Amino acid sequence: MHSIPSAEPRSAARSIPHSIPELRAALLGRVVARGDPDYESARLVVNGAVDRRPALIVRPADSADVSLAVSLARANGLELAIRGGGHSLAGHGTSDGGLVLDMSNMRGLHIDPQRRIAWAQAGLTAGQYTAEAARHGLATGFGDTGSVGIAGLTLGGGIGWLVRKHGLTIDDLLAVELVSADGNRLHVDSQRHPDLFWALRGGGGNFGVITRLQYRLHEVDTILGGLLILPASPGMLRSFAATAGDAPDELSTIAVLAPVPPLPFVPSEHHGRPALMVRLAYAGDLDAGQHAIAPLRALATPLADAVTPMPYRQMYAEEGPGAARVRMATRSMFLDELDEDAESMIFDRVQARPSPMSAAQIRVLGGAMARLPADATAFAHRERRLMVTFVAGYQDAAQAASHETWVAESLATMRPAAHGVQVSFLGDEGAARIREAYPGPTYKRLAAIKRRYDPTNLFRVNQNITPHG
Repeated sequence: MHSIPSAEPRSAARSIPHSIPELRAALLGRVVARGDPDYESARLVVNGAVDRRPALIVRPADSADVSLAVSLARANGLELAIRGGGHSLAGHGTSDGGLVLDMSNMRGLHIDPQRRIAWAQAGLTAGQYTAEAARHGLATGFGDTGSVGIAGLTLGGGIGWLVRKHGLTIDDLLAVELVSADGNRLHVDSQRHPDLFWALRGGGGNFGVITRLQYRLHEVDTILGGLLILPASPGMLRSFAATAGDAPDELSTIAVLAPVPPLPFVPSEHHGRPALMVRLAYAGDLDAGQHAIAPLRALATPLADAVTPMPYRQMYAEEGPGAARVRMATRSMFLDELDEDAESMIFDRVQARPSPMSAAQIRVLGGAMARLPADATAFAHRERRLMVTFVAGYQDAAQAASHETWVAESLATMRPAAHGVQVSFLGDEGAARIREAYPGPTYKRLAAIKRRYDPTNLFRVNQNITPHG
């Protein structure tokens, strides 16, 4: 990581190249095209079910490169996809025959520990940012996975290990620099382009290419965190949700209902049996954390208890480069409560899972996330208490249909209790589901801002908000 200036001096006013050699000569960054030795690896995204072949992959070095690539796509009618960490469930970080802007080489980070403010380039992952901020005993709350790109995560809202204590990631977003559809570079905050700033906080990648983000930092150093595995007995899911919901805001939890993998610290007789695997983070006084977690431990005799004081950055440890890609199908939803019927439906769906890598994930929300009005940002589901996601992981492409059917039927089973969806957890599910992410007046307001900043819908490889509403 390195310190970056507050503004990039290089001008974006350059003529649009007409060939790949001209484009390579015009950019400070790289161009990867079909036939290049690293094309096959460069085109891949995290979801192994997505297999697309872009015409060009541009890895910009600065915002002037980004502006040129946006202008090139607009002038030539190329589909434009933006990639940070490549974690879009729908594969929006790539394109068949289009231009991919791969931001991964833009990883500059400048931290001001006295003011507790950071400027971060859009190619950083949550793990990279968190590791650097930890050098100062500081953190910004992101999601739950270190390899996810910060820009895409932030644009969707950001629900992670500090969500109950400090709110969504967008609640700590202070400013953004982006390249708009006309190739211009904009500084956006609550004073400059305030309508756009509202839309960027939850509205996804519909409004421009983010190049830098300014975040607020919080004092977070050693936390109480790790994994608590509880038996999957009747009522356990409801008890967990109620107990975690009543816990102090310093405690955030994500539970997975699935068979126990062969973990070395879990007795072998429990391997392969359903259990509730609770990852948690208590960001506060460690003794108070032990008291806060005690009610979870008291729900049943844990099958394993690996909760311990640890550096906060350890929650974002990234997998190595050899990690296998997995095909994924998912459906996600918010719930206002987890009653006996909802719990029974979740258990039944997990029992009907199509593969060992299929599971139900339950996030307990509330706390600081719920304290802002629903219309304060484009994230419209602040009052929801729970988020449930059905995830089906598989390796064999021939099994895609059965896994898609399982997640789709899981969502259908949970209705009408399901209320909306977090846009970052949407797959390729159609326009009606996007409306669930942005209900009523939220979508109407986003569409009006889209008409102003991207009237031709250049930025459409996303959970798309159309200019015509």
